[in-house]
Amino acid sequence: MSPRAAAFVCNECGATHAKWAGRCDACGAWNAIVEDAGLAAAGPAARTLGRARGRSVALGALDAADPITPRGASGMAELDRVLGGGLVPASAVLLGGDPGIGKSTLLLQAAAAFARGGAGVIYVSGEEAAAQIRMRAGRLGLAAAPLRIAAETNLRDILTTLEAERPDLAVIDSIQTMWVDHVDSAPGSVAQVRAAAHELVAFAKRRGVAVILVGHVTKEGQIAGPRVVEHMVDTVLYFEGERGHQFRILRAVKNRFGPADEIGVFEMTGAGLAEVANPSALFLSERETATPGSAVFAGVEGTRPLLVEVQALVAPSPLATPRRSVLGWDAGRLAMILAVLEARCGVGFAGLDVYLNIAGGMRITEPAADLAVAAALLSARQDVALAADAVAFGEISLSGALRPIAQADARLREAAKLGFAAAFAPAGLRTLAAAPLEIRPVADLAGFIDKCFGEIDG
Repeated sequence: MSPRAAAFVCNECGATHAKWAGRCDACGAWNAIVEDAGLAAAGPAARTLGRARGRSVALGALDAADPITPRGASGMAELDRVLGGGLVPASAVLLGGDPGIGKSTLLLQAAAAFARGGAGVIYVSGEEAAAQIRMRAGRLGLAAAPLRIAAETNLRDILTTLEAERPDLAVIDSIQTMWVDHVDSAPGSVAQVRAAAHELVAFAKRRGVAVILVGHVTKEGQIAGPRVVEHMVDTVLYFEGERGHQFRILRAVKNRFGPADEIGVFEMTGAGLAEVANPSALFLSERETATPGSAVFAGVEGTRPLLVEVQALVAPSPLATPRRSVLGWDAGRLAMILAVLEARCGVGFAGLDVYLNIAGGMRITEPAADLAVAAALLSARQDVALAADAVAFGEISLSGALRPIAQADARLREAAKLGFAAAFAPAGLRTLAAAPLEIRPVADLAGFIDKCFGEIDG
């Protein structure tokens, strides 16, 4: 029998190459191709299924009534919200996050909450010893929870144990440490991660056991390993946050059983992660009343309205090329807004350093934040504070006009609940009910400048 030829696989997209190259032809990533002997075929015969026939697959009608399996609620409201109302049996969940952000702490608390609710839960760690897990559980006050733990990396042994125990939930921390003995490559490689994920997802669907997998992330913030793992699972969650802030955001970027982009907010304390029921009030709790360069954005994350503070600082630059620093927002979108302000409104930022920050370590992705960002930039440039009781939202087009945005009613209700009296919003905004606060319509960015700042020298 001839030895298997080595294959070269891209760590970013999973594409297979016949030889090593510095750049992947499939996705364009540099220095991402590694040797992986476990993926090579054993010859021409291994490329087809052969002549042997399989069994017939059962077919069903589209209108067939399937029994509805109830979700399992953990008792952690923020986690259940992100999962879409609770954990679905036989589902596979992938959780990613930066090292030290609190993934293991979150899952240990969640596993203990499920176990206290009567579910059978097994927590398997490939990164920590059982004594370390018990130490953390004691610090978090979870030592009395009926949770069973194990420290193991051999996937064959883990699956044998899960087959015998048949728990309701299995937590695997992490998928990069799992070792599949029939794959000839090191743990954490593309082949090992893909094979381990496939076996665990297949077990979840076959036995009706919910499985939560922890995944490491790359320096770009993406889950490490082949992207096919994210396609295998039902739900992909990211645990986000800045190390200097106590807030942590659990965000769903894919969910087959609920809304994507839903978020749950936690606060890191000495006793573990505490849920934040009203994140808007928390993000605005340290906001000064009238400060130049500050604007409040009424946003929506998933189905949850959320108010956050946008902070800007504009200062003369000693450099030939002024600095543009952004935290919590897209740097490309900031460049676009600065260009629109100069080209359509005659307000230039040449020779000025611009710093933009979303308070509390929050990250905003929706374009509805454009108007709040522009308001903060103009307020910082003119050293004029905006009204402390007003919020702003609206998407800015390249012509300078403001475009309508979705879910305006939820934004306005959240702002009114926190005591705000007015909202700068695109003209022609449609609401389903009477607005709970005063709407100040803005047709374009130039009109907003005239209304709030008057005439500005370019």
